Amino acid sequence: MGSELIRCEHCGQKNRVPTAAAGTPRCGKCHQPLPWIADADDTTFGEVAEAAKLPVIVDLWAPWCGPCRMVSPALEQLARDLAGRVKLVKVNVDASPQTSQRFDVQADPACAARRASRGPADRCRPTGRPAGMGR
Repeated sequence: MGSELIRCEHCGQKNRVPTAAAGTPRCGKCHQPLPWIADADDTTFGEVAEAAKLPVIVDLWAPWCGPCRMVSPALEQLARDLAGRVKLVKVNVDASPQTSQRFDVQADPACAARRASRGPADRCRPTGRPAGMGR
């Protein structure tokens, strides 16, 4: 499983944050919560997203999708604002067709919210309304 270097917004220390781990990432120097943003695919989704002890926001995106490039930075900022309280998991739907199919992705961008280690995810549509809510 991979990891990413994240700079602490409080003290500037660089920290290695694994894509999957028990607990929540904290800065090694000042012990403040760090944003948890991880990539997942069909083979790693269970370990990265479903086993998380925090609520998870799943960003289902495609590299060719213009709206995805607009939504992703907002979701990353949300993960930074809610550091220690949510995990953002990014899934490239072109490279992960099984995960895309599981969430019934019909259009990009799409997102899902999942409670910590429980139950299925609630899907979100580009309109911002949960699936099944109508217009």
